[in-house]
Amino acid sequence: MSWDSRKADRVAFATGYAVLMMGIDGTWQRPCTMLDISNNGARLQVKDSIEGLNLKEFFLLLSSTGLAFRRCELVRVNGDEIGVKFVEDKVPGNFKKKGRAPAKSDS
Repeated sequence: MSWDSRKADRVAFATGYAVLMMGIDGTWQRPCTMLDISNNGARLQVKDSIEGLNLKEFFLLLSSTGLAFRRCELVRVNGDEIGVKFVEDKVPGNFKKKGRAPAKSDS
């Protein structure tokens, strides 16, 4: 599958956006550049080798403080570029509250 045949609407960055890949267990990190992004995934240019890393699931840190991140899974590799899809968080209730709909106001 070519990069251009992806169906989701994407936002491309002219000069890229610096991000950091990090293993779920925190044992490895790789600097990379985000080339484009959609609601479902992103295309990254990795600066160092990814050989031997467990890319089944990892974090993509979008801010230098680590407060903005997405859980990812590797989809494809093409040279120094990789495609990732965003994975839903598996921790129940994490960041999302489930329950009743908000009450309607009488005004």
